[in-house]
Amino acid sequence: MEVRLDTVEIGTGQEQVSGTLLSPAPLLPGVLFVHGWGGSQEHDLGRARQAAGIGCVCLTFDLRGHERTAAQWETVSRPQNLDDLLAAYDWFVARPDVDPAAIAVVGISYGGYLSSLLTALRPVRWLALRSPALYKDEGWDLPKRRLHEDPDLHAFRRRPLPWQDNRALAACHGFGGDVLLVEAEHDEIVPHPVIENYAAALATAASLTRRRIADADHAFSGKPQQKAYTDVLVGWLTEMVRDAREREAGEKVAERKRIRRAEDIAASR
Repeated sequence: MEVRLDTVEIGTGQEQVSGTLLSPAPLLPGVLFVHGWGGSQEHDLGRARQAAGIGCVCLTFDLRGHERTAAQWETVSRPQNLDDLLAAYDWFVARPDVDPAAIAVVGISYGGYLSSLLTALRPVRWLALRSPALYKDEGWDLPKRRLHEDPDLHAFRRRPLPWQDNRALAACHGFGGDVLLVEAEHDEIVPHPVIENYAAALATAASLTRRRIADADHAFSGKPQQKAYTDVLVGWLTEMVRDAREREAGEKVAERKRIRRAEDIAASR
């Protein structure tokens, strides 16, 4: 998100006055949306539209096993869906209008789990997780559907888990960017202990913003809860992008002042 600072000359009658043009770079922040298991990119388009409104390029996509590839629902695995996410990320950051140093990833449930894994494999500046799911590392190559046949999954998601004991939590522990962690108040699929495990793993993040959406279930099936989440997400993205732009603009101005000061000192000798 490099900001440009240029010296300009402005004509005024027969004279000229000097000016400084401070402008954002032509590259824009990118927001990559990752839907949950059983969801689709359609669920993210409304939020993507609002993120585009604050000056971001947005990408939504369908993981394998969903929508057009629903025939793979019973067989698709976590590695395959992670490959989908990696392919979407790589395609996205290669776009000429996307700043690869300013990528936000927004994941819901299973998409949040995959997004956490992505941070260990690709550069991510901002990470937003809504009710991120958590799975055992065992059976990594099994079809994702079979993971829910584990009779211990319910109990697994209700006990404290050190970040060292889970690859998604380990990826979170290694993440140094800014994080938004959103919890649904009445979530029976991703209960509160899962959120606490993620929060503990994210202790090394640059910042961690936590929000609990009142009266929300895992699917955020109520319209008020959907709007509340969208408001939280878009507000957080706006803050992150604005602060990054202001910080880089400030650095440019400070650099300009240092150069001018050095020039003045040299001229006075």
